[in-house]
Amino acid sequence: MKDLDNIPALMADIGARARAASRILACAGAGAKQTALLAAADAIWDSRADIVAANARDLDHAHDKGLSGAMVDRLMLDEDRIAGIVASLRSVAGQDDPVGQVMAEWNMPSGLHIQRVRTPLGVIGVIYESRPNVTADAGALCLKSGNAVILRGGSESFHSARAIHACLLAGLRKAGLPEDAIQLVPTRDRAAVSEMLGMTEFIDVIVPRGGKGLVGLVQREARVPVFAHLEGIVHVYLDKSADPVKALDVVLNAKTRRTGICGAAECLLVHRDIADTIGADVIAALIAAGIELRVAPPLDATEGTIAANDDDWGREYLDSIMAARSVDDIDAAIAHIQRHGSGHTDCIVTEDEAAAAHFFERLDSAILMHNASTQFADGGEFGMGAEIGIATGKLHARGPVGAEQLTSFKYLVRGNGTVRG
Repeated sequence: MKDLDNIPALMADIGARARAASRILACAGAGAKQTALLAAADAIWDSRADIVAANARDLDHAHDKGLSGAMVDRLMLDEDRIAGIVASLRSVAGQDDPVGQVMAEWNMPSGLHIQRVRTPLGVIGVIYESRPNVTADAGALCLKSGNAVILRGGSESFHSARAIHACLLAGLRKAGLPEDAIQLVPTRDRAAVSEMLGMTEFIDVIVPRGGKGLVGLVQREARVPVFAHLEGIVHVYLDKSADPVKALDVVLNAKTRRTGICGAAECLLVHRDIADTIGADVIAALIAAGIELRVAPPLDATEGTIAANDDDWGREYLDSIMAARSVDDIDAAIAHIQRHGSGHTDCIVTEDEAAAAHFFERLDSAILMHNASTQFADGGEFGMGAEIGIATGKLHARGPVGAEQLTSFKYLVRGNGTVRG
């Protein structure tokens, strides 16, 4: 039995075992990893009743803590969502193995043949909050990319994460891979997070997945490199050439499909020429869908809105709340996003291809969309099977972080008794 009272010793033991497992996993064959993932998917589906029961305990805890409806939605698992987790695992299993892929190769006049090939990062630490599917997604992607992983789920998803983790271990056992390749920190104690942030001997990169408080803490205190997005302050801009049906469909889906995910739209910008027409119709539809609209004039002409204040721009609500304002033109929309955005995902709705090209050129968000819901900001929807998070930094990984983004590279240099003159 692990000593859960001695957190430094507990985490050092987990780290040492992860490092040892990473060396084995880096050399594991593609077939073994695929076997592990498919077996884990089968185990999750076979254990779905147990997972839902464990999740019910977490939901009770969440209600006792007074979590918002959107946060409870992030936490909740039912059979359909478990089927989605299973599908993601099988999708990752079916992808090409990134480890050993030749990224580039060339010959030099010296006679050297040089290859740049993908290689695992080593040990990845994932710190996340309420979404229990991250346990499966992160475990699967790290395994596929040949990395060991240390998972530290939030207190809200404690029981759900343990039930899913047990299925991942079953997959590893069936494939003959070390169980230490996917470890779940077995305590809610926050001291475990502090320990992870300083484990430079054992962890090669930290991936935080959660709210601004968690990610900000990790970025401030981590001594280990971090892949992070601080917030998902997502904008949708309705250009003067927007199609009214597309505008309505895209905005409603971008906000209301799931309000508590990082791809949910938080701010609507409307070209002044359509503020009284398409803009007013979209505002009315959002209100009818139960969204609280915090607006600036002239969008306040629609009944049911409330006045926005300066704090409403640049906020990640993660709830049934949205800010909205009109802008003079596309450049004013771009300036607003540059000032208040977080570099996550931003969208333009327009039939003007030149306007869309201008929007794409001038903004540098990790994901830019044209006439498509921002809820597609997801690794699964990008064909990655799953994601470990959306990275908004500009070094190494950016946008959805899938298996390929969890690799580095090394150079293989071959000669034939070649010497340098």
